[in-house]
Amino acid sequence: MKKNRIILLVVIVLAVMAGILILSQSDITFKRALSEFDVKDTASVSRIFLSDKNNNMVTLTRQPLGGWTVNDHYQASKFNVNMLLGTIHDVEVKEPVSRAAHNSVIRELSVNSVKVEIYQQDYLIDLFHLIRLFPHEKLTKVYYVGGATMNNRGSYMLMEGSSVPFVTWIPGFRGFVSPRYSPMINTWRDYSVFKKEIQAIASVQVEIPGKLNESYLVNNERNVTVSFYTYPEKQPIPEFDTMAVLNFLTGFRNLNFEAILNDMDPLRKDSILSSMPSAIITLTDTAGVSQTIKTYLKEGTDAPDLNGNPIPYDIDRLYALVNDGRDFVLAQYFTFDRILRPRSFFVKE
Repeated sequence: MKKNRIILLVVIVLAVMAGILILSQSDITFKRALSEFDVKDTASVSRIFLSDKNNNMVTLTRQPLGGWTVNDHYQASKFNVNMLLGTIHDVEVKEPVSRAAHNSVIRELSVNSVKVEIYQQDYLIDLFHLIRLFPHEKLTKVYYVGGATMNNRGSYMLMEGSSVPFVTWIPGFRGFVSPRYSPMINTWRDYSVFKKEIQAIASVQVEIPGKLNESYLVNNERNVTVSFYTYPEKQPIPEFDTMAVLNFLTGFRNLNFEAILNDMDPLRKDSILSSMPSAIITLTDTAGVSQTIKTYLKEGTDAPDLNGNPIPYDIDRLYALVNDGRDFVLAQYFTFDRILRPRSFFVKE
C-alpha cells in the first residue's frame, strides 16, 4: 500500500512538472509569435496586402507562371517586389519599445501605420516537404508598420492582437524599412513600355504627324531579313542602313518611362493630349498582338539656349500615352531617342 502511494505521488509530481513545462513553452511560443515579423520561406509567399489609414491599398499577387501583379491589373516591378520579399525575410526585432515611449508609439501606430497581411501557400498534408497534398492559401501574418525611430536606424512594428510594439531593423542596413511597405499603387507598378526582343517583333510602324515624309514601317520578316518602307504608302525603300534599323529594333527590348502623371491637373492634361502627337509608334509582335504609344512634346523651361534664345520644348523629357491609352507618363529622351528616329536617319544618301 505504501509503495502504491509513493508511485502515485511520483506520478502526480511528474504530471504537475509536465503541465508547468507545457504552459511555459506555450507562453514562450506565444511571446515569440508576437515578435516574429519575418518570413523565412518567402518562396511560399503567394500574396501581400498593404493598406494605410487613408484608404490607400495594394495587393501584390504571385502569378503561376512567374512574376507578380499589382491589384490583379498591372504588372509589378520585379525589383521592388524582390526588395519587399528580402525585407520580409531579413527583418529582425532589435528591442521592445521602452516603457517611456510605449504609449506615444501605440498612438502613432493607431493613426499612421501600414497594415501588412502576408499569405502563404500551405498544404493540408505535408510529409517532410516530399508529399504535399491539398494546397491552399493561408493568412500567416498580420502586423502594422510605423515610422522610423529617432535615430532613423529602425522602424516601429506591432503584431495584430498585441499591445507590445517593437523596434525592428535589418542587420547591416543603415536606415529604416518603413518605406518598403508602401501602400501606394505607383510604387509597385512596372514602368516598362515595351519588353520585346528582336525575334519577337514582327513590325514597327512609326508615324510622325508633323512630318509625314519622315514616317516609316519596319518589317522583321521571320527574323531572317529586315525590310524598310515609307508610311502610309508602304513603298519599299531598298537603300537603308541595316545596322541602324537593327539598333532601332533593340530599343524595344527594355524601354521604361520615368513617372506616372495620371493625377495631373485635368485641364492641363487634356490640353496636352488634344495637341498633335510628336510620334505614334505601333509595335506588332509575332503573335499578332499590337501595342501603340503616342508621344507629346513637353513645354520648355525658362532657361535659354547657348545663343540666348528661349527653348520652346523640353530637351530632356517628353510626355507619352502608354498601356493602350490608360496611362499618361513622363519619359526621358535618353531612353526613348532610339525609337524616335525619323526616316531620314536610316535612309542612305
